[in-house]
Amino acid sequence: MNTIFKGSCVASITPFNENGQIDYNAYGKLIEFQITGKTSAFLTLGTTGEPSVLSDEEKRELIRFVIKKVNKRIKVIVGTGGSNTEKVIADSLYAQNCGADALLIVTPYYNKCTQNGLIAHYTKIADSVNIPIIAYNVPSRTGLNMLPKTFSKMAEHKNIAAIKEACGNIEQISELISLVEDKAVVYSGDDALTYPIMCLGAIGVISVAANIFPNEVSNLCSLALNKKYDEALKLHNKFSPLIKALFTEVSPIPVKAAAEQMNLCKNILRLPLTSIEPQNLEILKDQLKIFNSTK
Repeated sequence: MNTIFKGSCVASITPFNENGQIDYNAYGKLIEFQITGKTSAFLTLGTTGEPSVLSDEEKRELIRFVIKKVNKRIKVIVGTGGSNTEKVIADSLYAQNCGADALLIVTPYYNKCTQNGLIAHYTKIADSVNIPIIAYNVPSRTGLNMLPKTFSKMAEHKNIAAIKEACGNIEQISELISLVEDKAVVYSGDDALTYPIMCLGAIGVISVAANIFPNEVSNLCSLALNKKYDEALKLHNKFSPLIKALFTEVSPIPVKAAAEQMNLCKNILRLPLTSIEPQNLEILKDQLKIFNSTK
C-alpha cells in the first residue's frame, strides 16, 4: 500500500503579481517556507491554487517550476482533476512525465455522475498512469459525494492509493476508514477536522492552513501519528480560531489575505474571486496577532 506521504501536505496558493501573472519569485519563497516548516508534501493546482482560472500553458509551466524547485526534497502532488475524463488523463500524464510523485483528482463537478460513473472515471485514469492517485471528495464544491463503498471499490486498483476526504461528515469518514484500512490511506481535507479524523485513523492532512503555519500543522500531525492525542488536542485547540478565520469566505480568499499579512505574497486573486471583506480581514488580522503572540 502506497502511503505517498504521512503528516502535512500544503494545498498551495498561487501567488500573482500586480500584472495578474503568476509570481514565481513569491512561489519560490512559498516552497522554501514549506520545506523549512517541515511540510511532508507540496500540492500545486489544488482548489486553493485557483486552477480553474489558469490557462493550460500556465498550469504546465507551474508544474515544471514546482517540480524543479522542490528538487525531490519533499513529495510533489499535482491537481489534475476535472469533469472531462480524457482531459484529466492528458493532464495527469503531463504531470507524471514532468516528475510528479502523485496526482490529486477531484470528483467531476457540474456534469457530475453516478457512483458507478465515479468508479469508471477513476479506473480509466488509473489505468492510464503509473503514479499514485489521491481521490478528492469535496461535495460542498462539486455537488457530488463519493460514498465510502464507492471509494473502497475504486481502491482495489493499484494506482488509487488514497483519498482526501472533505465531506465534513464524521460518521461517513469513520465508515470510510474502516472499509479501506487494508487498501488505501485517508487524508483529512478539512483543517478544522484534522485532529478528529486522524484520531479515527487518517495519516495526515492536505491543508490550506499550512500555507500560513506549516510547522504547527506538521507538529499536530506528528503528535497524532505517534498517538500523543492529548498534546495534539492542545495544538488543535490553539489554532482552531485562526482556522475558522481562514474560512470566513470561500478559500483561498482569506488565506491569500493572511499570506500578504505575513509578507509571503501579494493578496491578488483572479476573478470571479475578489478580495476579502473588510470585516473579515479584521477578524483574520486579530487571530493572526493572537496566534503569533503565543508562539
